[in-house]
Amino acid sequence: TFGLASPLVSRGWAAVKTGTSKDMRDNWCVGYSDRYTVGVWVGNFNGDSMGDVSGVSGAAPVWLEVMNFLHTFSPGRRPKRPAGVESARARFDSEQEPEREEIFIAGTAKPRLRLKGGESERPRLVYPARGTIIALDPDIPPERQRVHLQVAGAGGSLLIRLDQEDLRASPEGALWQPRGGRHVALLVDGAGAELDRVEFEVRGKLGPSR
Repeated sequence: TFGLASPLVSRGWAAVKTGTSKDMRDNWCVGYSDRYTVGVWVGNFNGDSMGDVSGVSGAAPVWLEVMNFLHTFSPGRRPKRPAGVESARARFDSEQEPEREEIFIAGTAKPRLRLKGGESERPRLVYPARGTIIALDPDIPPERQRVHLQVAGAGGSLLIRLDQEDLRASPEGALWQPRGGRHVALLVDGAGAELDRVEFEVRGKLGPSR
């Protein structure tokens, strides 16, 4: 997601996750290698907003510097897979994403996975859910940020009407370039009848294009 030149790429193997609080008041980054676990919190002790500083731009660079220092002479190594676990190729029946390598408990691998529900399900918007708050990431170029508007039960000609803008809804939904503010998404059929309605909000500011 963040590319090869990001604060999440350490000298050796590591698993890492960032987080940003509501209104970007503070952020964190936690990751581990085969020998060390490092957690970093960045914020104001009085709770004031960090001013559009996310986990990637705030805590992650500190985490990377500490993790690389700890592994100066010995890069982190990928941990051994525990007994009773195997990997296998898997994909969804709906082909909503490419086939990928997945981890399973031994003997439970399923090469094809079926999503709950089907075409008989009432068409509805499943993402964003009602009341969702989406935070823009100032460290990702605007042209690379998209919100996947997801639809369930889409079997015919449907449109997602977002703030009076019509987006063609495939069985997997539609992609939308986010902009700040409150938004209303409607799922409508070919006759213009409203099938579902979701209100959500986008917060934060986009960084400059690259």
